[in-house]
Amino acid sequence: MVGKVCAVSDVLASLLNAQLDVGLGKPILWREVIGNLFGLASALGGARRRLWAWPVGIIGNVILFTVFLGGVFHTPQDLNLWGQAGRQIFFLATSAYGWVVWAATRHNNGASQVAVHPRWATRRERILALTATVIMLVVFTFALKALGSWGPLSDSWILTGSILATWGMARGWNEFWFVWIAVDVVGVPLLATAQYYPSALAVSYTHL
Repeated sequence: MVGKVCAVSDVLASLLNAQLDVGLGKPILWREVIGNLFGLASALGGARRRLWAWPVGIIGNVILFTVFLGGVFHTPQDLNLWGQAGRQIFFLATSAYGWVVWAATRHNNGASQVAVHPRWATRRERILALTATVIMLVVFTFALKALGSWGPLSDSWILTGSILATWGMARGWNEFWFVWIAVDVVGVPLLATAQYYPSALAVSYTHL
């Protein structure tokens, strides 16, 4: 019995640490590629207001959490992007919220395939969102710098913008797509410089 457990553990460890050499200096983890494929599917489903987008995204979040803490999980990049890892945790909570809200809305709408009807945020919602953005950006910058995050200011904006965009997606705001673009402008160069190439490519493609 112990031998079987060890064998299964070895197989899981091999899958978890499987690498792909693409000739860019350092190998990349297959789980980074897989995690981003789940994220891509979730983003496309979210753009179409599909309920399945949330559980698919949750799977990707769990996988990518281990990727972005490269120094903790000893990935080839060996860099800790605490903002990137932190937003995966936030995504889990927000995805659960979005899943429940969309499921309830879809149930109330009967057989409709659209979980949430898109709308523009109200003036009050925009003011509250802007205020929350400034506060989070300041707090996260100091926190990530204290944790030793690589590129704390950029990482802070990525975390802040991702929180705002995901919340907007859950609420059905049309603006969430524009926020994602603003996140990508900072996020893609940061990920590429840190040699998280699949994530940089996935982020740039997802929000085109």
